[in-house]
Amino acid sequence: MNNSSPDLFSSKVQYSAQPQMYGNSARRIPNSQDLAYKMPDDHSSSDEGQPPENTMSAEGRQQEQLSQSDLSPSSNSSSSFEIIDMDAASLYEPVSPHWFYCKIIDSKETWIPFNAEDSHRLEEAYGSEKDCNGKVVPTDGGRYDVHLGERMRYAVYWDEIASEVRRCTWFYKGDKDNKYVPYSESFSQQLEETYMLAVTLDEWKKKLESPNREIIILHNPKLMVHYHPVAGSDEWGSVPTEQGRPRTVKRGVENISVDIPCGEPLKIDHLVFVVHGIGPACDLRFRSIVQCVNDFRGVSLNLLQTHFKKAQEQQQIGRVEFLPVNWHSPLHSTGVDVDLRRITLPSINRLRHFTNDTILDVFFYNSPTYCQTILDTVASEMNRIYKLFLQRNPNFKGGVSIAGHSLGSLILFDLLTNQKDPLENNDSEKITSRVVLDQGDTLDLEEDLKKLQLSEFSNLFKKEKIDKAALALCTDRDLQEMGIPLGPRKKILNYFKNGENTEGIKPNQQSALGRNLPVSSEKIKDCTSTDGAGNDEYLDISIGQASVKYPRLIYKPDIFFAFGSPIGMFLTVRGLKRIDPNYKLPTCKGFFNIYHPFDPVAYRIEPMVVPDVEFEPMLIPHHKGRKRMHLELREGLTRMSMDLKNNVLSSLRMAWKSFTRAPYPALQATETAAAEEAEPEPEPVPEKPSDVQAGDSPVADKEEAASINVGMLNGGQRIDYVLQEKPIESFNEYLFALQSHLCYWESEDTVLLVLKEIYQTQGIFMDQPAQ
Repeated sequence: MNNSSPDLFSSKVQYSAQPQMYGNSARRIPNSQDLAYKMPDDHSSSDEGQPPENTMSAEGRQQEQLSQSDLSPSSNSSSSFEIIDMDAASLYEPVSPHWFYCKIIDSKETWIPFNAEDSHRLEEAYGSEKDCNGKVVPTDGGRYDVHLGERMRYAVYWDEIASEVRRCTWFYKGDKDNKYVPYSESFSQQLEETYMLAVTLDEWKKKLESPNREIIILHNPKLMVHYHPVAGSDEWGSVPTEQGRPRTVKRGVENISVDIPCGEPLKIDHLVFVVHGIGPACDLRFRSIVQCVNDFRGVSLNLLQTHFKKAQEQQQIGRVEFLPVNWHSPLHSTGVDVDLRRITLPSINRLRHFTNDTILDVFFYNSPTYCQTILDTVASEMNRIYKLFLQRNPNFKGGVSIAGHSLGSLILFDLLTNQKDPLENNDSEKITSRVVLDQGDTLDLEEDLKKLQLSEFSNLFKKEKIDKAALALCTDRDLQEMGIPLGPRKKILNYFKNGENTEGIKPNQQSALGRNLPVSSEKIKDCTSTDGAGNDEYLDISIGQASVKYPRLIYKPDIFFAFGSPIGMFLTVRGLKRIDPNYKLPTCKGFFNIYHPFDPVAYRIEPMVVPDVEFEPMLIPHHKGRKRMHLELREGLTRMSMDLKNNVLSSLRMAWKSFTRAPYPALQATETAAAEEAEPEPEPVPEKPSDVQAGDSPVADKEEAASINVGMLNGGQRIDYVLQEKPIESFNEYLFALQSHLCYWESEDTVLLVLKEIYQTQGIFMDQPAQ
């Protein structure tokens, strides 16, 4: 019995080397599971006192079968995997690394690969110097920086938790999903060294223990497994062995199922800032503005490859960069949440928290205090990001556009309407210099200061050469810089800006004073009635919030895109009934109001410019080049039903007239019949067929749309653009109302319209669809 123990050990060692040569053979040999579970069973059987002769006899028979199979190879053995494995055993090739970064998604760590270009740049930087400390590599189109020494990835333009970066060569499959997880760099190096020795020396069945006391076994180049550690030790106090369900181990990123994204073009043609709406979440998956803009950018890259293929092949275009602007976090970091939490009722806690965190943003924007905070945050963030973008992209020669979703579009609209064009400042100065006071020079600034009991500041105004017209244009900050205390400042601003001393100022000056005041329709009528022109129906004043100073943008946007925008509703609530057709944004040439037909928050703009004419918005084409089939079917059925209705009514009318016709002589009958047949022709064509003709042909639609004058707000082009609803959405519009308000981030039709309008400003057009 004792003499058989060494033979048993040697037989086990000899058996463990067999899978390397026969593991992938077509013959019947022990598979990977047999190898994985055989050794613990043999140890356990010998430990339990079973006679080793039985074990030896079983293994002897198994080896005898294997040796017999060697002596009689099959006819196709020359093409079997044995030769491949033997060739692989004699050659060792280093593994190709790929770089990954870790993201927390749904409270779980997920390792995401860099695109091929970024991974190559990181590997070059890693191999160029031994000391990587201080080495920074821009990735993801310049939106992130990787600090190689720290192995961390930092966002450039917005605040985000830094993510870990890893140079990955070895992977194991996760517990709950099929995604592969990379080993640490140090342990991957140990695995690679063990693998190299196993291949070079042709010795397999190698075991390694990870820092977490997990067991990794290299059976052969094609079979490597990872075991969880055992919870406790047995009575012999043995070390952890391979127990439980094994996990697959893979070497090299080419052997795992992972989608490596394509790289982005280095050339940036245009920059677009995207401002979010209410709340921290921007879609039904409760994702942030950064994640939603990432989707928007990804859709744009795909559409550039499919719809601007010729321009890309001719290297006329690169890509459009979309950068998010977040104002919700700075607003709620002012301490207002603590004040709200103090007065919030304890019942229905989740609903109240949702209301405080999301819906109250609308009320915050209507509050002068928090409206100023929101406007300052949006403008300062866009200016800061624009400066940083130019620093990181010194060769950028493209334009800038802005886009806003929901309340974000209203914020941008108020900012744009209160911008000042530097080219127009001289004109405004000329207008203000022509201000005439009705009561002459007798009513000067000193008398007004005496009324306010502020005569001590008259010398200060004389020193600064400020008269009544100049004082009417001063802001609170201007008076503060002059050294005037808060109380007198408020008296002066209230007296000169809230209408107590504006009766002597002509309408042009009144428009300047009303720049930050909400103006009612009656006030507009009063101001325009005093104007002697007679042909001006509107007063060119801004319609922003009261008591708010609007910050300046350091650039002129080319186009303003509004997604699901309530701009029309807010303008109406503020008292504005009509928009002057000649009005245009001071610093922005284009304005597109894009919305889904079922969006409960969206409102139109064009009826405020042309209120007397009813017409449909522009239908955004499907990105595949045609109307959706259910819309075409609906229009076809509508036309068919209208034609059928008209034909039936015409036939009934003719039949009724033939029954009620009185007998006349033959000559009179033919004359009256001819007259009666001529009558019904205009009758079946009332006002309804105009609706049918509107959808008759796309050419007619375009001609009709071009003939409508919607003013200069979008440079003479149409303003309202409506998406086509999906077939499933047409079944119940109430069911998909909320989803319709949040659909723009992944809408190919929306992104394609944005790209088309941006590149048209550069003289680049989409590819024509194949007929």
